[in-house]
Amino acid sequence: GIGRELAKKLVRCKAKVVAVSKTEIHLNTLKEEVPEIITVCMDVTSPDIKLLIETNGPFDCLVNNAALAVLEPFLEASESNFDKLFEVNVKAPLRISQIVAKQMIEHNIKGSIVNVSSQASKVALRDHVIYCSTKAALDAMSKVMALELGEHEIRVNCVNPTVVMTKMGQIGWSDPIKAGPLLQRIPLHRFAEVDEVVNAILFLLSNESSFINSVTLPIDGGFLST
Repeated sequence: GIGRELAKKLVRCKAKVVAVSKTEIHLNTLKEEVPEIITVCMDVTSPDIKLLIETNGPFDCLVNNAALAVLEPFLEASESNFDKLFEVNVKAPLRISQIVAKQMIEHNIKGSIVNVSSQASKVALRDHVIYCSTKAALDAMSKVMALELGEHEIRVNCVNPTVVMTKMGQIGWSDPIKAGPLLQRIPLHRFAEVDEVVNAILFLLSNESSFINSVTLPIDGGFLST
């Protein structure tokens, strides 16, 4: 997925990378592929994340990529799924970013934080009432973070991709009947590739984007123009 390819590219850019996931098998194969990566099997909502960050930091960059999605019609959306999705998609990035940003400030690091959002923050998608809400909240939170952390020379931006052709994306959107209506609204007539999202994140992390702050960057082939 996006996180895996991003971690690999960051290592190729000579970065020290700490990759966190709750899926141990994915971390094991990543470690086999790129031994330089520090892998930690942990849920991003775990209270232990604070100790993990403090032990391995300070960091120059942070990418909040973990997310959950549950598809339910509005009238059937449950409070339990509301709590679960907001816990992972909004509260975890808040907590993790607070800890990392405090380290950056303490060590006078001109840092960059990128939150992986979605085009779902910008448009209403049927059966995505909770997911759309979490991504809209993440966008708003990121703008406030950018406003308040800017004085410490810490930049905060979002990337907002459409459907991405990860393995999960290929499974979920391979049906032409399902994909057709969405593809018709994308002027480039295709979905995003993983590298196209990863490269945008790398740009926002890098000094090449040193004056870009508080942006929610669509990676959608022009979907939002239609």
